[in-house]
Amino acid sequence: MSATSAHRSGYVAIVGRPNVGKSTLLNAVLGRKVAAVTPKPQTTRTRILGIKTLAQAQILFIDTPGLHQPRGLLNERMVEVARRALSDADAVVWLVDGAAGLQPADRHALRLAQASAKPLCAVVTKIDLVPKDGLLVLLDEVSRLCPERPIVPVSALTGDNLDRLLAVLAAELPAGPAYYPDDELTDQSERAIVAEIIREKVILATRDEVPYAVAVTIDEFTEKPEKSLVVIKAAIHVARVSQKPIVIGEGGRRIKAIGQSARAEIETLLERRVFLELFVRVQTDWPTTPARLKEFGL
Repeated sequence: MSATSAHRSGYVAIVGRPNVGKSTLLNAVLGRKVAAVTPKPQTTRTRILGIKTLAQAQILFIDTPGLHQPRGLLNERMVEVARRALSDADAVVWLVDGAAGLQPADRHALRLAQASAKPLCAVVTKIDLVPKDGLLVLLDEVSRLCPERPIVPVSALTGDNLDRLLAVLAAELPAGPAYYPDDELTDQSERAIVAEIIREKVILATRDEVPYAVAVTIDEFTEKPEKSLVVIKAAIHVARVSQKPIVIGEGGRRIKAIGQSARAEIETLLERRVFLELFVRVQTDWPTTPARLKEFGL
């Protein structure tokens, strides 16, 4: 096998400002949801691996928390996760929201990505929402910020140019074997993905009322194959006593809606019926408590 046709493999860190669409891009590339997506910044808190296996390459995407100037211990831990991903990566995707245009936070994320000295690919998303003239102007701005580096405009919604992006990234990776079986999409356990699905539904349901003070742990995950059923009990952790009734809602209606929405998605994931029971626990000031952050994977 020639050097040009050798199998390639390696890690690609997806970086950018908070809420720029990193998890949305990862889910689109994989064709399956492995990362939580909400309109709220800093939804992604930990490193999430997405595995894309091609005929001649295996690209190991690392979804990362948004790069920003941290305030508080939780944000510091999240930024550290992103910095470690840059350090571990063989190549980097710098993501820019085409509909929003370049912002100061985008330039900050780019500086950190360039400081890693890893091969960089600029990706402009949401091209389905941007007029052609405006897109050309933005692509020119991006090219001046990272000259002589590939720039790929894509749409995670329509799938436009995702194949081209994969080809560009595969060419940046070193020669090497596949590290995971062809049918694996992530290294996350089913329990971890279920916890992320529930956390996403809580964030979407509570909006600005409980902004970032939510964590989810799985207390029970029992498979009952004779009934094609999975019994899941999960705890929603909040940081204030006042936040518990917000999550529960009047007459328990909000937590019931959260459970219904999460259960439907979990059943699709597990391809089995799910009995889901949710509890709300107050873990006072957990975002500022190192031991609690470690417990919740940060």
